Amino acid sequence: MYWDVVDVKVEGNLLLNVRFADGTTGHVRFTLQHLTGVFKPLQDPEFFSKVHIESGAVVWPNEIDLAPDAMYQEIKKHGEWVLS
Repeated sequence: MYWDVVDVKVEGNLLLNVRFADGTTGHVRFTLQHLTGVFKPLQDPEFFSKVHIESGAVVWPNEIDLAPDAMYQEIKKHGEWVLS
């Protein structure tokens, strides 16, 4: 799909740069308020840096993932997706 993530890089504290199959690029920015529950491990910079791609989705160990279609829509509209 066009919203499949094909590249992801950590660009800073709680900040990712992503590129989609259609060439769209943008940022995913987390706020501390979002990092609760299953997302709590992402507060650790070492764990956050373990981000990778599986089947077109941004994922971390322990089955933490982000919905690529929602990410694509926000990045296409605003250039970034802020998870707060």
